[in-house]
Amino acid sequence: MDLAAPFDPLHEFHGQANCIAEALKARGEKLAVADGATGGLIMASLLTVPGALKFFVGGGVVYSFRTRDVLFDQPRDAYEGIRGPCPEYAELQARSIRDRLHADWGLAESGSVGGSKHPGGAPSGLSVVALAGPDDFIAHTVLETSSDDRIANMYAFTRHALDFAQSVLAPDEGISV
Repeated sequence: MDLAAPFDPLHEFHGQANCIAEALKARGEKLAVADGATGGLIMASLLTVPGALKFFVGGGVVYSFRTRDVLFDQPRDAYEGIRGPCPEYAELQARSIRDRLHADWGLAESGSVGGSKHPGGAPSGLSVVALAGPDDFIAHTVLETSSDDRIANMYAFTRHALDFAQSVLAPDEGISV
């Protein structure tokens, strides 16, 4: 990356989004996304691919309990014992967004980007990504940057989510997590 050039995450993430899109379209599958600390960058990256409706049904930025409750339509007790970004929470989000939007796959990111105190007490720089798919497939990955740089973490979390999605959905494209 040329440090003198302005940073452009959508151009940088486009190739990866395109690999994910091509793999999903080849199988006739669709993806729904619950962006968390990534603030919509995962969805925005996927929408850089022309014809996104062929593989992407939509999603939302889940940044508050109200948004979570409306978007996922889960009873409050579904979250009992789950606090902050953790595998159980990200997996619940991935299954919920998949099911709620009638997609084949659900991708969810939950994290603490830094710059302020996380309501669940999670340390800055922590991101958990989960992917829920057909036949009860569920998997997650964790990234810890140990950074309090909010913008850098949003970028790193998005890159990590796309890396993980590509490693599962388009494994022949050479990305490994």
